[in-house]
Amino acid sequence: MAELVSALAATGYVADRPLGMVLHLAGALELPVLLEGEPGVGKTSVAEALAEATGARLVRLQCYEGLAAHHALYEWDYARQLLAIRVAEARGTVGEELQRTIFSEEFLLRRPLLEAISPTDDDRPVVLLVDELDRADEEFEALLLELLAQFQVTVPELGTITATRRPRIVLTANRTRPLSDALRRRCLYHWLPYPDLQREIEIVEARLPGSAEDLVRRACELVGRLRAGEYRKAPGISETVDWIRALTLVGGVLDDGLVDETLGCLLKDGDDLERFRGSDGRRVLREAGVA
Repeated sequence: MAELVSALAATGYVADRPLGMVLHLAGALELPVLLEGEPGVGKTSVAEALAEATGARLVRLQCYEGLAAHHALYEWDYARQLLAIRVAEARGTVGEELQRTIFSEEFLLRRPLLEAISPTDDDRPVVLLVDELDRADEEFEALLLELLAQFQVTVPELGTITATRRPRIVLTANRTRPLSDALRRRCLYHWLPYPDLQREIEIVEARLPGSAEDLVRRACELVGRLRAGEYRKAPGISETVDWIRALTLVGGVLDDGLVDETLGCLLKDGDDLERFRGSDGRRVLREAGVA
């Protein structure tokens, strides 16, 4: 487990011990892992760092409302199938053999889920990222169950395609809707919270080496105070990094005027900006010790 945490750190991802243990167990037990947490806590980055740390190929499926099997699993290459049928008709060879031919793997277009368990031209191990699963419909969750439990996909015209090398599967969700118990039972689970002050400082220093220590500490403390407020979209880790980059670019000084001028790096909602520039901004600046 410690080796995996070190390997992740080498990619720039600072993982704590509980996350490192879940990822270690998921690899050893060959089980998917479900990461839940608020937007911006680094769930997607876990899969990206895991792929880099293990030398694997990252296969990503971005979920959205209406996601269907032909976008996620496979579809047939209808244009090539039609061309093959016309050629066979010209030759007078239409029959059951043609049907078997056009519904073979030669005419199968692999989408991310099938590509993850049955790659065609890359023998590297695979990390499959199913990102923001809660954005997809419940029907799509049901579609995933066979893959999560047995690492296989059933194509009616071909039969069952089973992974020759099981991919490491990372599912992420922002809790915009509940996920089914059937899906949760098939996964190891980890709740990814916002980092505490010290860990966020470590994350920023890993991503922005050479940044002024005092600026990083004070900026991270202010972001933590923002997250304690009632904002619709609290700033995530990536916003913290972008903000510190912006502050460094404009002089590396943290005062109330500069906070206001660069606030768009942190808050991405009009109501949140209004709340900060109203009464809550004074609280945040006071608690963070910003003049």
